[in-house]
Amino acid sequence: MDRDYKLLSYRPLASGARFDFPAPSSERVRLDSPALKVMTDLRRVAAATVDADAPADVANRFMIRRSVRLLLVTDDRRHVLGLITATDILGERPVKFAIDRGVRREDILVRDIMTPREKLDVLLYDEVASAEVGHIVATLKAAGRQHALVADPGPEGVGQAVRGIFSLSQIARQLGVAFHPRKWRTRSPR
Repeated sequence: MDRDYKLLSYRPLASGARFDFPAPSSERVRLDSPALKVMTDLRRVAAATVDADAPADVANRFMIRRSVRLLLVTDDRRHVLGLITATDILGERPVKFAIDRGVRREDILVRDIMTPREKLDVLLYDEVASAEVGHIVATLKAAGRQHALVADPGPEGVGQAVRGIFSLSQIARQLGVAFHPRKWRTRSPR
């Protein structure tokens, strides 16, 4: 270093100190806006992830803290093993699992109620890049889904990498409308 830099001074961290998350995009969009304006791009925002062996209740608390309703279930090498949603945790799956297996609800793990990778479908980034918000809304509606994962080709064109996530609730906020997906035909992710 050619230049002397003045040292900055440290201060004690105050009691009750908090941290902030980036504000979710509230930029108004229209149905004919580019779809990428409503996609959470995982190259810019860290994915909310959970371990498959985490208790489901811990995953739910993590979703609340992160203000998300979907977690990617990953291993130590960041491979996607599946996903879990707030609906998976708060809906019928845990109750059915607990009854079928004779376990207490608090003993249910993410792996017990997640949707495994083998049952997940993705949208391809190349198609999404030229789509409009209306295409995404129509696609989610037709599938009866709240979320859609977006994938890119993996490193050197091998495999896939999850690139983004569409959330119907985020899209609704950005459009300034309310969607009522419970009225839609529902289909579990295979």
